[in-house]
Amino acid sequence: MKRILKWLGLALLLVVAYLLAWPVPLKPVAWRAPQFDGYAGPYSKNDRLAAMRLISVAPEIGPEHIAFGPDGKLYTGVLSGAVLRMNPDGTGVETVVNTGGRPLGMDFDAGGNLVVADAMKGLLAVGKDGSVKVLADHVGASPVLYADAVVVMSNGRMLFTDASQRFSPVELGTFDAALLDIMEHSCTGRVLEFDPATGQSRVVIGGLCFPNGVALSGDQSHFFIAETGEYRVWKVDVNASNLDARVVANDPANMQARVILANLPGFPDNLTRGADGRLWTGLTKPRAKAIDDMSGKPFLRAISLRLPKSLWPVPPAYGHVIAFDEDGKVVADLQDPGGRLPETSGATEYQGDLYIQSLHADALGVLPMSALGR
Repeated sequence: MKRILKWLGLALLLVVAYLLAWPVPLKPVAWRAPQFDGYAGPYSKNDRLAAMRLISVAPEIGPEHIAFGPDGKLYTGVLSGAVLRMNPDGTGVETVVNTGGRPLGMDFDAGGNLVVADAMKGLLAVGKDGSVKVLADHVGASPVLYADAVVVMSNGRMLFTDASQRFSPVELGTFDAALLDIMEHSCTGRVLEFDPATGQSRVVIGGLCFPNGVALSGDQSHFFIAETGEYRVWKVDVNASNLDARVVANDPANMQARVILANLPGFPDNLTRGADGRLWTGLTKPRAKAIDDMSGKPFLRAISLRLPKSLWPVPPAYGHVIAFDEDGKVVADLQDPGGRLPETSGATEYQGDLYIQSLHADALGVLPMSALGR
């Protein structure tokens, strides 16, 4: 018995030593998560999203973002690196090109070329002939590590997000790189502007904790950014330059950038512009008390990542998309507690329907806009 207890004690000691000292790929930073108000007010629990019908993209996985082209077709990027094109009803699926990376956000320029934010390749232009051209993979000497979302302005310039300068999706995969960046909370993400006329990029705003979706205001004087790691949405002047979100957030006198929607009930991902001034975002995961409680305890966050990946503090699947106006007032909230589409990464309006995207599903969701009841 003594011998058994001795070996058990030694095993326990090794486990404790591992949890306390084994290296992890992040250096967590202390921050203060806002107090979560729960599913109340504009986010009161409902199951309105559960009524969506599904459009299969199998065997492909992860139609994370979509764009409708000048040809009336639906375009989406998937986990295999393929860019798919199909009719709005999901028929006629074909592969336009495979970027060899992970195509995420996309938009079309005035010439009808598809512009893709590829997490592993940078900002790309896909020609009508299927050719792929790298538009931007550096800002000066600084590499674009995690291109995530893009929107093309009427002047031809392109705003796109570089979600993390710390964790590479090439090495870790897009989901794990995002999770590590948010858990570390060093806030190295930024919004960049690419000018096709000069071939140069510049930093518009940095210091963001995994900036994700980007969308323009109606007059294109401002853009909106979903900051995933802080549960919030920013409104930023398109003429801003080299702002630091960590400074601006605490400076009410700065009118170039401000938070218009905070303390969301989940992690906001893509942003799209709909009708009547609506802006849509998808919440890929709900808030988790364990994650919020560890915000000010970086040591505990490091320990949690020494556990097997199956025990990492990843919240469950929960379908959730919201719409808000340009001042941050929530005007629609659609939820699916059953999570038929895991990680609802965004919503896009098109011809009377709302298309729901997902990071890891093998389908898109479609819901009639009449379901909004307005």
